[in-house]
Amino acid sequence: MKKIFKALGPLGLAGCAVVASPFAMADDAGWYGGASAGRSSATIDDARITSGLLGQGLTTNSISDRDRDTGYKVFGGYQFNNNFALEGGYFDLGKFGYTANTTPPGTLSGDVRLKGLNLDAVGTLPITEKLSVLGRVGVNYTEASDAFTGTGAVQVTNPNPSKSEANYKLGLGLQYAFTENLAMRVEAERYRVNDAIGNNGHVDLVSVGLIYRFGAKSSTPVPRAAAPEPVREVVAVAPPPPPPPLAVVAPPPPRFEKFTLSATELFGFDSAELRMPQPKLDEIATELSKHGEVGSVDINGYTDHLGTAPYNQKLSEQRANSVRNYLSSKGIDPARLNAKGLGEANPVVACTEKKRATLIQCLEPNRRVEVEKITIERRVM
Repeated sequence: MKKIFKALGPLGLAGCAVVASPFAMADDAGWYGGASAGRSSATIDDARITSGLLGQGLTTNSISDRDRDTGYKVFGGYQFNNNFALEGGYFDLGKFGYTANTTPPGTLSGDVRLKGLNLDAVGTLPITEKLSVLGRVGVNYTEASDAFTGTGAVQVTNPNPSKSEANYKLGLGLQYAFTENLAMRVEAERYRVNDAIGNNGHVDLVSVGLIYRFGAKSSTPVPRAAAPEPVREVVAVAPPPPPPPLAVVAPPPPRFEKFTLSATELFGFDSAELRMPQPKLDEIATELSKHGEVGSVDINGYTDHLGTAPYNQKLSEQRANSVRNYLSSKGIDPARLNAKGLGEANPVVACTEKKRATLIQCLEPNRRVEVEKITIERRVM
């Protein structure tokens, strides 16, 4: 018989990204396993079937294709670093076939079952702290088992051919981390296969699945600066020379106060919505209400370096504006408040942890909002 499958056009979703970036979703090193299932599809080459029957002196009246099925795969792998893993597994792409009706009267039915093993290199490109793009390229070893039957005028000389052959495979997908150990994948993959009668074609699998990480390799702790607690820093200017002896004491110079507030106590994770209540912001609002002479207050928002720079810049701006809006809601004139997002700039600490949860905790001091340049004059009686 002629070949069942013909090659599709170039794979539109192709690529494997192995780049340097953080399991915004980049994963920690270690073993993992998982399973996926979804829709598999092939293109039945009706023109080849018609041509083959015509070679036997038969005219094809109609062809009914069975080109969709359910496929699945189970897999395991090892994550070498945040951006590269090696993954192997077993797959079953399902069963595909056709039935052709001929003149003189007869029918030809053909089916092929495709299953095998694969070994892939998998690259990860983080988009946010939880979402990543996956790309893969690898080799599959597929067993194709055919079954052909003919009735009436159709004669089948080899009803059950089979073949096992290695070929390439490609894939692209998205991965979302629910927790440090559990994540979900959505993938589109293309398997190059031989249909057991000497013809090569493609089968595509679009699947959804879960992966579970069994742990990360331990690493030697790297000394780092201790994470400071959120504090209010007061810088006092030295008093001027004493005046001639008088019965009163000259007022002290202005004080410049800087409030550094942890993003963890202000906001939820990856959010610009303020937690409630906010006693420290209430304290700042009270001081500003008492001292109308303070005419310009800078509110600077910062993030850590995880995720993309544009995403971090936008988040820092949103957080600074949330603090500005809160102070305004407490009666502070918005014209006195200058909100600015500085993204990843001016980090307080530098961290080199490999394990993601530890890295996020280490970088906490960099995720902050600073309220500064508050000038308050007080007279000492």
